Amino acid sequence: MYHTCAHLFYGMDVLPMSNLLQKYNLRPKKGLGQNFLTDSNHLRKIIAAAELTPADTVLEIGPGLGALTAPLAETARAVVAVEVDADMVRVLHAEISAPNFRLVQADILAVSPAAVLAAQLPYFSPGDDYVVVANVPYYITSGIIRHLLESEHPPRRTVLTIQKEVAQRITAGPGKMSVLAVSVQFYGAPTLRHIIPADAFSPPPKVDSAVLRIDRHPSPPVPVDDPRRFFRVVKAGFSQKRKQLKNSLSAGLHRPQSEIVPLLESVGIDPRRRAETLSLAEWASLTKTLIAHG
Repeated sequence: MYHTCAHLFYGMDVLPMSNLLQKYNLRPKKGLGQNFLTDSNHLRKIIAAAELTPADTVLEIGPGLGALTAPLAETARAVVAVEVDADMVRVLHAEISAPNFRLVQADILAVSPAAVLAAQLPYFSPGDDYVVVANVPYYITSGIIRHLLESEHPPRRTVLTIQKEVAQRITAGPGKMSVLAVSVQFYGAPTLRHIIPADAFSPPPKVDSAVLRIDRHPSPPVPVDDPRRFFRVVKAGFSQKRKQLKNSLSAGLHRPQSEIVPLLESVGIDPRRRAETLSLAEWASLTKTLIAHG
């Protein structure tokens, strides 16, 4: 998980990363994907992408040593940080004293985001708006995004520092679509805000990172009566992404091509196309037709 640490952000004095690690006799844990961001310019880009106001409630995931936490707490109404690493929790308790800061030791994938906020903040109700800021480990990026966007009360805005190639996949259009891109774009509008080179981290990861912002749609951008069936069709279409739709849908939905081909043609989709070429509107139209025909 990409943690941030630097000097004097927004008026708060934060020890350099190496000093904090030495002070608490810690080392980055490879198993948790801990790479610490040491460049203050990139930190400011993350904060800017969130466009916070004094009225915003922030859920921070993976605060690490707390340098990102400090400016978040100075800007927002309240910050609730969820950290799985007990060593980082110890540092945060000692180093962050902002009165509007709360810390929860937990695995974010095992808790409800809005419920965590409601449990920590007396003024917050599960249906209220909130913003997520997170520097997430590569290996659980997709899981965290799904957990946030598919939760009962998803965030109004999500700002993530993730692998650059994953951010590019999420923001892709028809021609380069993926299950992840369709899933994210169904729930929100993703934009790639900033690139962070690998050498801005210590220890440096093997690839560059990117700041991705997702603004939740007030309602789905395409008409879908049952999202579960919609995503079942999408996953079936991508189940054999190198094959034509008539083949992948037939295999994924366990229906003969003799049924799939005319249904694709009835909604104006060439059965020879591949899943990555379809738009959200085409997936929605196809799902509606498939449901209508059993």
